[in-house]
Amino acid sequence: MDDDAQDSAAGTAARKPLAEGLYLVATPIGAARDITLRALDILASADVLVAEDTRTLRHLMEIHGVKLGGRPLWAYHDHNGAEMRPRILRALADGKSVAYTSDAGTPVVADPGYQLARAAIAAGLPVTAAPGPSAAIMALSISGLPSDRFMFAGFPPAQAGARARWLTEIGTVPATLVIYESPKRIYRLLGELCDTWGEDREAAICRELTKRFEEVRRGTLAGLRDGLADTQLKGEIALVVGRPLAVVADAADIDAALRDALGRLRVKDAAEEVANALGLPKREVYQRALALKDEDAT
Repeated sequence: MDDDAQDSAAGTAARKPLAEGLYLVATPIGAARDITLRALDILASADVLVAEDTRTLRHLMEIHGVKLGGRPLWAYHDHNGAEMRPRILRALADGKSVAYTSDAGTPVVADPGYQLARAAIAAGLPVTAAPGPSAAIMALSISGLPSDRFMFAGFPPAQAGARARWLTEIGTVPATLVIYESPKRIYRLLGELCDTWGEDREAAICRELTKRFEEVRRGTLAGLRDGLADTQLKGEIALVVGRPLAVVADAADIDAALRDALGRLRVKDAAEEVANALGLPKREVYQRALALKDEDAT
């Protein structure tokens, strides 16, 4: 296929004017055909192209017949962000349209593009996005776990203290969690989750999404951990963990919690604290608090 035919096939035979501003362009996480038509239009028309990895963007543009055409292509990543942000902001301030792509997926999500977008917004410059592929959303979609309420937790901290706090903080969030982790550390993480959150929470390991060796392992945290005992996974991993299991408190536990709270709070406030902590109906806990108050008074 000649150059003109390639451009025509991709819908990029001629550059079209693009309004000034920063465009956060989502790119495929594996399969190159997952790119959107709007993303191709922006990549073909932006005055300046910025990429976390310029080689990756060049290759993607070549696959889809999008020509660079002498336009600037700048690298922007964690190691040069402080140096490159002012340069990119100047281009935006000069009325240029700037397209930014991360290595794969949606920019800003666990990505250095966050600081760039934040700086542009702080400077009062236009910022928009061309939505598309996201490993977190795809993993949530195919995990089989509830998706009506979810939280993207990113990568676990590396340092022990911060990691322990992170596990404690997000472990009780009443939502499905999406976590990114290295294949070298996924077995360790599953062990930590079993120890901290319990072994019976449902989870799914989603690996190499949209790629040739895509794999999803579903089960409990303990089952997934045990299944990796003698296995070394490869590729990028998104771990999806179901919301905390409901804990059914018995009458003795409720009474003990209420007596403790009644020693510090008014009846109404004590009942509300215990109901929230144990996930119980406030009206029922309030009635029990009144009964305990009467018992203790006699």
